[in-house]
Amino acid sequence: MSVRSGALPEITRPGVGVVMVSRWRLGSPERQRAAVEAIGRAWGSREWPDTGLLSYSVLTGNDGDTLLHYSQWSGADAYAEFVRTRRDERNAEIDAAVPGIERVGLRPYELYRADRAEDESRVPGCVVIVEVEFEGPDAGRQKGWVDAVFAALASDPAPAPGGISAHFHVSTDGTRVLNFAQWETQQAHIDALAAPGDGIGSATDEWRRVQNYPGLAVSSVTRYTPALSLSAG
Repeated sequence: MSVRSGALPEITRPGVGVVMVSRWRLGSPERQRAAVEAIGRAWGSREWPDTGLLSYSVLTGNDGDTLLHYSQWSGADAYAEFVRTRRDERNAEIDAAVPGIERVGLRPYELYRADRAEDESRVPGCVVIVEVEFEGPDAGRQKGWVDAVFAALASDPAPAPGGISAHFHVSTDGTRVLNFAQWETQQAHIDALAAPGDGIGSATDEWRRVQNYPGLAVSSVTRYTPALSLSAG
C-alpha cells in the first residue's frame, strides 16, 4: 500500500468512520521535536497498517509542551485491531527515544459539519483546536450547538480575517464537540481573539446564543503547528 506524507490530513476524506484524538505531554519544545522525529522513524520503518487506518497526523502544541494526535479510521473495530496488534511496538520505539511521555485524553469522534470554501487556496500555518464539553451526554445537544455556530458564522457582519476552515467533530459518547479549525497564522487567531467581543465572532444575538447555549459546561482553545501527516494512498 502506498503512503502519502504531508503536513495536514484531508479531514473530509470519504470512508472515515471514527476519528481518534489524543495528546502527549512532553514538557519542552526540544522534547516535542524529538518525539515528532521518533514518530516519523517508527512509522517510516514499518509497513502501513492494513487494519483500516486512513491517516495519522501529529501537530505540535504552541505551548511548547503537547503533541496532538489525529487519526482517521474506517471504524472503531479497525482502531481496536490496531491497538491489539500494532500499536505497542511503535510506542515502545518512540518511548525508547524520548522517555517519560505522558499520554492523555484519548477520545473517539465523528465529523459532523465542515465549513470551507470550495475555491480556498490559502495554506494553513496554524490549527486551532476548540473543545466544548456539555453537562452529560446528549447527541442532539452536541449537534444543536454546532448548528448554532454555523448560524452565527453565516450571519456575522464582520468575520475574522485569517480563518480558513472549520471542522466540527462530535464525540461518540455525546458529551463533547471538537473543532479542528485552520488559520493562516497563529497571529491571525491571536488578533481575532483580541478584537472587540467575547472570543471569535461579532457581538450578535446568534453568537450570544452560542456562548450561552444550555448545558454548555467547559470550553478551551489551544493552538498547534502542523508537523506530520501520513495517509494511505
